[in-house]
Amino acid sequence: MMPILILLAAVAAPLQAQRASELRDTIALFSADRAGLNRRFTVPYSPPRQERLRAFYADWQRRLAAIQFDRLSTEGRIDWVLLDNRIRRLQDQLDRETRLFAEMNPLVPFAATIMSLEESRRRMETINPSLAARTLADLAARVDSLSRAARGGRGATTNGHGEVPRSVALRAAELVDELQRTLQGWNRFYDGYDPVFSWWAADPHRRAADALRRYGRTLRETHIGQREGDEEPIVGDPLGPEALRADLAFEMIPYTAEELIALAERELAWCEAEMRRAARDMGLGDDWRAALERVKQTSVEPGRQPDLIRDLAREAVQFVTSRDLVTVPPLADEIWRMEMMTAAQQRVSPFFLGGEVIRVSYPTDSMSHDDKLMSMRGNNPHFSRATVQHELIPGHHLQGFMTQRYNPHRAEFETPFWGEGWALYWEMLLWDLGFPRTPEDRIGMLFWRSHRAARIIFSLRFHLGQMTPQEAIELLVNRVGHERANATAEVRRSFNGTYSPLYQAAYMVGGLQFRALHRELVQSRRMSNREFHDTILRGGRMPVEMVRARLLNQAPDRGFRARWRFLD
Repeated sequence: MMPILILLAAVAAPLQAQRASELRDTIALFSADRAGLNRRFTVPYSPPRQERLRAFYADWQRRLAAIQFDRLSTEGRIDWVLLDNRIRRLQDQLDRETRLFAEMNPLVPFAATIMSLEESRRRMETINPSLAARTLADLAARVDSLSRAARGGRGATTNGHGEVPRSVALRAAELVDELQRTLQGWNRFYDGYDPVFSWWAADPHRRAADALRRYGRTLRETHIGQREGDEEPIVGDPLGPEALRADLAFEMIPYTAEELIALAERELAWCEAEMRRAARDMGLGDDWRAALERVKQTSVEPGRQPDLIRDLAREAVQFVTSRDLVTVPPLADEIWRMEMMTAAQQRVSPFFLGGEVIRVSYPTDSMSHDDKLMSMRGNNPHFSRATVQHELIPGHHLQGFMTQRYNPHRAEFETPFWGEGWALYWEMLLWDLGFPRTPEDRIGMLFWRSHRAARIIFSLRFHLGQMTPQEAIELLVNRVGHERANATAEVRRSFNGTYSPLYQAAYMVGGLQFRALHRELVQSRRMSNREFHDTILRGGRMPVEMVRARLLNQAPDRGFRARWRFLD
């Protein structure tokens, strides 16, 4: 057995070539301070939160400007550029918050009252119980009047023409829910601890809380068309062309949304051609839909899905280590775990979710018969073959394991183009290296690759105002081969969830960035596969153009703007 000191030296040796960034502690300080402010100022859209964060970002811009940029190493310059980009993006997000709140303010004119109550509590000001009770009573009356007006067709409008966009109404309803929780926390702080407060405020608070619940329900019924007990309709909140361009710039993607959509169409066409080839190898001619249907019918019996996931995970680790593609620390392979998703969770996430814990979708005994069949079809062994390694090793779990240990300060610069792009890149690389053993395996991997291309198309077109959620569902059903229920869940998760506007496009775009780097550095024999992949993981999270700067040891200039045309 190799002595432990020699083993540790062997692991550490590749890291000695990379100088530690001079700004590592500076960025860790920025992250900790920003997190502290976000814990202090918790109410979204509140003026005190906006004011304090703007001052914080302006102060950090002054700190960055005072750093002697030309004396920094390549690692330090990369961090300087990344922090400057991050601060500018956070400032832009505050500007967007201001615009979004202005759009929905006519629907929530009482928001400032609740924000003021909470801010007073946060400042630990002595409360006046009788005044607080009067404020709560007025709040309840005002909110109830808004509910009556909305149900009578006389509600506030946001554009002066009697119309409220569903996206604005949904955003306002979600803010009402948040304000209700804020008011509940505010009341809990005093109630029972201050007997005078409880004497004055118990009834007015109850009426105000009830009024907020009624109004949130009223907004959903009158402006969104969602009745109580119904599943939330897919609405989303389109970003618009200008904001989409800004987001692409912050992500260091020097392409327009239209160029990325054209790229996705080409990738989808390639997948369709490969699907037909696999169908021919299965004896089905060019009928890729028949091939896909046959693959969907290969599910394992109920209760056996965990065994399948375990075996696929072990196979992926053996594949990458036997070919010396990337370092897999034994502890990383030891600590990953598996959990099964509930029926409720699977309505939103019909497929795997992963990281150190892989969360598996498969039928539960509480599902309807049709839902059970749908889940089995969508999580068959050949589909799973592409997703297990995406979620575990060499995908997300290995990413998380390494980035917690090397350059963890760069978690501040997390981007889906690095996070999801890395996992998708491995799907592409493993395809090239012959990981799919059979035509059925190829169909399974191509299904997910088609899915990623379709995500670019429907997410960017939605945010450009060119595609509706229903059209996105049809795209996934007709061109990818999704089950309709799974396609609906996917679109709902994309638009009604908490994903950033570019998140769904980032999978394939980021994967193609890493693939372009692989061509540039590994296929040219400038680096080995293992050196290439290990250096990326140990460098930490960041836009992929900055990964390229690290790998090429090309220090960015102070006024850096993205210009790497990785698709050309």
